[in-house]
Amino acid sequence: MMTIHAIKVGIMRNVRVFTLALISCSITSSSILAASMPSATLSKVEMEKENIDKLITNVKSSYNPVVGQISVSFKLTKQSAVTIKLMDALGNEVLPLFTGNLDEGNQNHLFDTNEKVSPGFYFVRVASGAETVVKRISIK
Repeated sequence: MMTIHAIKVGIMRNVRVFTLALISCSITSSSILAASMPSATLSKVEMEKENIDKLITNVKSSYNPVVGQISVSFKLTKQSAVTIKLMDALGNEVLPLFTGNLDEGNQNHLFDTNEKVSPGFYFVRVASGAETVVKRISIK
């Protein structure tokens, strides 16, 4: 005849075995689930492949905050028509900076802002075809 103590020990052992089985199943299913899910981060190769499809890359607006001149640099993957505009926070055009055709390769442009715009936060909008890149700048 089993004593109460022996029954408790048996039940506790079964609970431990059952708990370990659940833990091992959840770890295995978690790793299977994690392996089957796409990664949130792009590898360098994937990022380069994505950049090949883009017309405008590496857009930078330097000297932020801007005092007197806006410097805009970017890279075009092929010759195309480009527009560069200074926009306010509501998306209204404040100052057209450039409109024209540019050759492929690295582009560097300087634009005077002296007394043309008041101090504040603006956006430089570089557009070519259906592609648009926007960078935030501050003008003093």
